Parts: sequence; C-alpha cells; structure tokens
Amino acid sequence: MISAFFNIRKIPELRNRVLFTLLMVVLYRIGCSITCPGVNASVLKHYFVERMSNSGEGGGAAALFNIFSGGALEQCAVFSLGVMPYISASIMMQLLTAVVPQLGKLAKEEGGRQKISQYTRYVTIILCIFQGLLMTKQFVSPSDSILPGIRETMSHYGPLVPEAGFWFELICVVSLTAGTMLLMWLGDQITDRGVGNGMSLIIAVGIVARLPAALVQAWKTVVPSGAGVANVAPMKLVLMLAFLVLVIAGVICLTQAQRRVTIQYAKRVVGRKVYGGVAQYMPLKVNYAGVMPIIFGQALLVFPATMVTMIAPDNATAKKFAEALNSGWPHYFIYSLLIFFFSYFWVATQFQPQQIADDLKKAGGYIPGVRPGKPTAEFLDKAMTRLTFAGAMFLLVIALLPAMLSRQAGVPALAAQFFGGTSILIVVGVVLDTMRQIETHLLQRHYDGFLRKGKLRGRFERSPEQRGESIGNTALVWLAVGAALLVLAGVVAFFMSRFAH
Repeated sequence: MISAFFNIRKIPELRNRVLFTLLMVVLYRIGCSITCPGVNASVLKHYFVERMSNSGEGGGAAALFNIFSGGALEQCAVFSLGVMPYISASIMMQLLTAVVPQLGKLAKEEGGRQKISQYTRYVTIILCIFQGLLMTKQFVSPSDSILPGIRETMSHYGPLVPEAGFWFELICVVSLTAGTMLLMWLGDQITDRGVGNGMSLIIAVGIVARLPAALVQAWKTVVPSGAGVANVAPMKLVLMLAFLVLVIAGVICLTQAQRRVTIQYAKRVVGRKVYGGVAQYMPLKVNYAGVMPIIFGQALLVFPATMVTMIAPDNATAKKFAEALNSGWPHYFIYSLLIFFFSYFWVATQFQPQQIADDLKKAGGYIPGVRPGKPTAEFLDKAMTRLTFAGAMFLLVIALLPAMLSRQAGVPALAAQFFGGTSILIVVGVVLDTMRQIETHLLQRHYDGFLRKGKLRGRFERSPEQRGESIGNTALVWLAVGAALLVLAGVVAFFMSRFAH
C-alpha cells in the first residue's frame, strides 16, 4: 500500500489531480473559519466547547449540523450550511424522478440529466434561503430548546449578534447561501479535475476535521487533568481504540458485502464467430440504500422538533414533544422504524427488478434455474427483500451505537459520533471510493494498486515455478491482527509508564 502512494507521483495526471483535490480541501477549510458579518463567533464557540462536548448534553440539531459542516457552525462561518442543502435537493429530485412520470421520461431523453441537474441547483438555492433564514433567526435569538444552556453562555460572553436588524439578516442569509453555492462549485471542480466525488469528499473532510477535537475530549474524560490521581483506568481508552477499529472493520465489510447472482448468456453464432455462452455475475449489495435511511430518519426527527420549538418556544407541551423526539425511548423507537421504512423505500424506488429482468431477456441472459421474464423479476425482488432486511439491521446497529456509548459508557457525544452513525458510514464510503479511483489510475499505467500486487505482470506470462505465491487471506488477517496487537501493546506500555511516574 505504501508503494502505491509513492507511485502516484510517477503519473503526472494522477499527481496533478491529487494536488488539485488537496488545494480545494484547503480552500474549504479556510472558508470554515470565515465568520459571517455581524456575528460574535466566540460566544457559540465557547458554547460548543462547554456544552456539546459533554456526554448526553447538547442539542441534536446543532450537533448534527456542526458535524456535517466540519465545525463551521461552531465558528458561525459562511460555510455553516455546508453542502447538505444540495444533498437534500439531489435526494428529493432523485426520488421525484422515480415517482413522477414526467421527470422519469425527461431523465431518459438526451440532455435530460443536465436539465434535472439544473433544477436541482434551483431547489438548492430555495433550501439555502429557507435554512439560512432559520439559522439567522437562531443567531439573533437563540433558543434553549435547540441549544440547551445557550442563555447561560450568552450571560457570560455577551450576545451572539450585538447589532441585529433587517440588514444583518439579509447579509447573513446572502452570505450563507453564497457559501453553499461556492461549496457546490468546489465539489464540481473536485469531481471533474480531482480525485473522488467532490460533494461526498467535502462532507467526509468536514467530519474528519472534528476528529482531533473528539480525541481531546476522550482524553480529558479518561485522563482528567488536575493534581489528583486519575480514577479511570487507562485500559478504558485502549478498549475504546480497539472497539473503534472493530467498528470500522465491520462497516467496511458490510458496506462491501454483496450477493453475486449468476447470469448465464446463451450462445449466438454471427458469421464465423460465437458470442455469449459465458457466465457473469450481478452484484446485489447488502447495504443497497447506503447512508440515506439514517439521513432521512435524522431529518424527520430533528426538523419537526426544531420547527415546533421555534413556533412555540415557551409552550410546555411543545417542549415535551421536542424532548420526546430528541431523546428517550420514543426517539429510538421512531428512529428504528424510520430506518427500516426508508431502507425498503429506497430499494423500492431505485431497484427495478422487472426492468432488469426485461433487459436480461432481451440480451439473451438468464439466471440458472429461473425462467426468464416475470419469474426472474420475482426472484430478484425476493432476494433483494431479504438483503434489505439484513442491511436495515446493520444500519440500525450503526445508527444507535453513538447514543449507546454516550449514555451507557460515558463517552463524550463528540467522540461517540466516530463510533457509528452517519459519520462513520460516509467516511468509510468516501475513502473506499477515492482509493478505488486512484487504484484504477495506477493499474492503467501498469503500477500496483493498494490492496493486491502483481495484477499486471507484463506482456510475457511466467510459468508457475517462476511466479511467487501471493499471500492468502487468512495469513493477511493474522498479519493485521498481529500488527494491531503490537500497536495496542505499545499504547498500554505508554500509559502504564506515564501513570507509573
């Protein structure tokens, strides 16, 4: 793997793409530090440091937006909205394309995708203005139901907006909207001239940017500062790191997991050539919906509670309703139902077994043991239904892990976000996709990829005696386990020596 990184600089095109991507990432991180005009960013920064880092505290909506904006909300920056308005607009248009016949017909026409992309940008501007107006209202008069304890923080550090008014709201909304549109442009530039998907990479970079702060909070929790002796064993931090490695490994395995359905093509004789007669595979992913069910579930739980508390901030019933949706057993019960519902809903709208069966029939392909046509569609629908149930259970466990660690194990809420939920799924998916694109560039130029060596050996085939045997999967796993044990042993030795002195 290390040699693959060194081979990147040997390919001019790939090297330029990687450097361009890094430059765009730097520009994004700079924009996350530019505060909106008229906002005292130090007030909200102190609030997040004092409140949002503690386990079990902090507003769900603010924590969610701060994670996805890469800490831009904490700085009251022009990138506080992030690319989520564009992601929401893209999801809306994608679902409408599958549901509305006119949009579905437009998508199949020549140039239809460009028109739908243009409509998506228009919807993004509308969502930016709406969300920017709500965020500006919160800047002017923050609500304790959305940001618990914000009034107490403002009493110590002053108001969040010293001079509020119409012009401030107008400038702030325009700045937030312009920031999101600039992020859209940066994402498009990364996709066209860089490496990886631009929008997804921006979200992943924003999430990873919160990792140092999460590590600091976890360190302060396990190793409290002061003259007294720490009453928490250092093994807790080691176990947390080991559990984090297991969670990431599990997410990678289940994200890549798929069922390969054998497709056999009939032989056709055209002139003197014979076509077909070979077996191929149709991959059916276990986690077909990806991270979408978790995003939809969080949005449906956070948005109603936020709107109710904004409309009736002093109403006791509204506060109880918001608390029920933000925490407690009603939150987890409804959240679980929403994850299952949107998992099946996404598969039902995006996976079309009847169309796949018709395409296979036209191409002369069939599934062994299954008749072409309707029986093939029923077989694919049944197989996908079972896989979707397994994928929904996997998403449910991943989505509930941060809350369980925060409440039961005392892990800070900021650090718990990296043990599951939307954050870990997005980061793992983006990293795998980016590595896959870089590996494609390397293999096209006859270089070794990241995971396997010797895919392209040259023009001459070697005999079995001359070829070295590649390492097996079992041996590779044991090597990884041995390396992990060595790292953990080193961490334990470091902490034991630290506390011995």
